[in-house]
Amino acid sequence: MKTIRSKLLLYFFVFVILFNVVSISIFFSSRSFLLEYDSRFKQFLLLNEISQTSDQLYDKANQYVVERNKKVITEFHRVRYQLNEKTGLLQQDQKGFDNIQLKTYIHMVQTLIQECELSIGFAIQDDIDQYSLHLKEARNTSSYLQDTTLSLIDLELTDYQSFYAHLEKRNESFKWFTLFLFNTTVLLAIFFALWFSRGINKPVQILSKAASEVSAGKLDGKPVLIQSNDELKLLGETFNLMRKNIRQYISEIEEKSELDSLLKELELKHLQNQINPHFLFNTLNTISRMAYFEQAEETSKLIHSVSTLLRYSLNDINQSVLLREEAKVVIEYFHIQQTRFSDRIAFHTNIDEDCTNILVPRLILQPLVENAFIHGVESMEEGGEIFLAIYAEGEKIIAEVKDNGAGMPAGALRKQTGSVHVGHSTGIGLENVMRRMALFYQSDHLVKINSSPGNGTSVRLIFPQKEAASVESNHSG
Repeated sequence: MKTIRSKLLLYFFVFVILFNVVSISIFFSSRSFLLEYDSRFKQFLLLNEISQTSDQLYDKANQYVVERNKKVITEFHRVRYQLNEKTGLLQQDQKGFDNIQLKTYIHMVQTLIQECELSIGFAIQDDIDQYSLHLKEARNTSSYLQDTTLSLIDLELTDYQSFYAHLEKRNESFKWFTLFLFNTTVLLAIFFALWFSRGINKPVQILSKAASEVSAGKLDGKPVLIQSNDELKLLGETFNLMRKNIRQYISEIEEKSELDSLLKELELKHLQNQINPHFLFNTLNTISRMAYFEQAEETSKLIHSVSTLLRYSLNDINQSVLLREEAKVVIEYFHIQQTRFSDRIAFHTNIDEDCTNILVPRLILQPLVENAFIHGVESMEEGGEIFLAIYAEGEKIIAEVKDNGAGMPAGALRKQTGSVHVGHSTGIGLENVMRRMALFYQSDHLVKINSSPGNGTSVRLIFPQKEAASVESNHSG
């Protein structure tokens, strides 16, 4: 992952490289011009020095012939050495000279040296004719050498004019090249600056907009997508995760609040029904015993069922219970209604006891049976039936309440599941059952209702067995 720091360093590194390239190009080009100019100027100086040294060499030879002083010979050798050295330098730097011209010029210098040496040699031998002859040749050679030097300098000046014109042209080209390179460097620097600032500014704007949406309470906005491969991308991913967690947390709070609201509603209804329950239970028990002593066993059983149903309904709605306890209360309710309607309505149960040892929300079955009675079979003159079945289906446990009543179309079914319709003993509707099932198991679609006109109604509660076993284990612990 590239970091902002690495991008910034890369930007400055590229900028410094471009700046140095411009500076180095200017330096080497200027240095090249100066070296070439210095080389041409040194050639002028070297030719002039050779010409002057040649005159000095002839003067020393002539001075010795006239004065015959040995110190002059020493000076002669020193001047000769300087002349040979300068001639060697001229041979090394042949730039601007024709090869034949240079060879001729150097040969003339060597001839001058040779004639001067012969003049001194014959002067030492006192051979007047010979040293006079060679001294004359040396004078002629020196004079011709001066003329040749002037000619070479003139040629060099002529060549230098073309060199200078070329130099001017090169300077002009280099000036434009330098301007181009400078402008290119500036444009690239601006491009990198804009690219770098955009790479930071755009993600920050996206994050700022998303943060404003969150602060305004909009938690379901589009995910923040940042294309840069740096800390800002990580910041965007972290922001998305944070918004998701906040959304889940608020959803959990809302569900918990809804559950608390449902429970408080149930508690309120139960409190409204709690008119001195202990006095009522004691009275019912007294009536039950009196009926039993008077040998009215059916009356005693009925009063016992009413007492059991009432006691169960008035217990704490927040507590979860075993499914077998729910089934037991439903059977007591069946007994009450069977006694009331006699042969008009029949109640049937098919309960697998192995499937009833799980924890479920309190008052989850009785509202279904009450609903089947009120909206299904109560209006039937005869032949009404209500079925309660508890069985295993794969990994799940099913509690099914079914009637053979008139059934309902889809529109009426939607109204039936609303919170307005409640049971006559519990005060709890199907909507309440569905919501408490969803909140208890943290899952939807746990209540299935099938109904159609003329075919009765079937309500199935689906209990996730694994989750229920876990709840039971925690409850027993």
